[in-house]
Amino acid sequence: MITVLSGGVGAARLLRALCLVLDPGEMTAVVNVGDDLVLHGLTICPDLDTITYTLAGLGNDELGWGLRGETWRVMDELATLGGAAWFRLGDRDLATHLYRSQRLREGATKSDVARELCDRWGVKIRLLPVTNDDVATVFDTELGRLSFQEYFVQHRHDVAVRSITFEGAADARPTAEVLAALRDASRIVIAPSNPLISIDPILQIPGVREILENRRDDVVAVSPIVNGAALKGPADRLLLELGHDVSPLGVADFYKGLIGTIIIDEADAALAERIGSHGIDVRVTTTIMAGPGNAERLARAVLS
Repeated sequence: MITVLSGGVGAARLLRALCLVLDPGEMTAVVNVGDDLVLHGLTICPDLDTITYTLAGLGNDELGWGLRGETWRVMDELATLGGAAWFRLGDRDLATHLYRSQRLREGATKSDVARELCDRWGVKIRLLPVTNDDVATVFDTELGRLSFQEYFVQHRHDVAVRSITFEGAADARPTAEVLAALRDASRIVIAPSNPLISIDPILQIPGVREILENRRDDVVAVSPIVNGAALKGPADRLLLELGHDVSPLGVADFYKGLIGTIIIDEADAALAERIGSHGIDVRVTTTIMAGPGNAERLARAVLS
């Protein structure tokens, strides 16, 4: 069994790639909940939903989030009424959030709901929120304090960030399933998700970082930075603003002490020796999952 620390889009694509070469039933994804939010009275779990939709073959690849074939009548009407419609939720997507919110009111946990949705849509990879407790990623910016979605969606991650905090993380508890998945996995993979806002919220949950430190030789990370840029999202900008090198070397340094191996793209092959001098094994292959062939190459590198 392998366990994958997962954010949203990048993790979803890696998990889909791994399904090309490994039985999905042999995989567990431990998923970030730092960008979860309550909006319109509904509990929304963006990373869990993105991964679920992608693995179910229902994802909106054009947008990178939400469901394929969406309509937007509710949000359009809400905007007409003057309501908060900046966080766009499609009509079909709303059903997911209505269901989750109903189940949470009935006493279910986020872990329960994740399992139920996977069962409903035939997703065989086990998806585990890292914790069922509330954790919130918060940005200290030039505009003041912003929640994750205010920064990421409302301001289109176009404001300077001074620091990031994870409110509630220190008091949160990883689920027993998560701890077992990390301890029992033959390999732990860190997906090519944003290190600062997708993976770090997972690492901040007590007990998670310690397991990776103890199992460093079994941990492999896939760099989300290729040729000095993020393929999607603000990882490159955030790394620069917060004092990290915007390269696979910067990613390797961020995960120092946690990983034994890093996979970097062919475009960054020249950095392999420098990264290796930090005591980390380096594998070079394509990390851009533009088609099934490239996706399978990356998946085999992760598992080799």
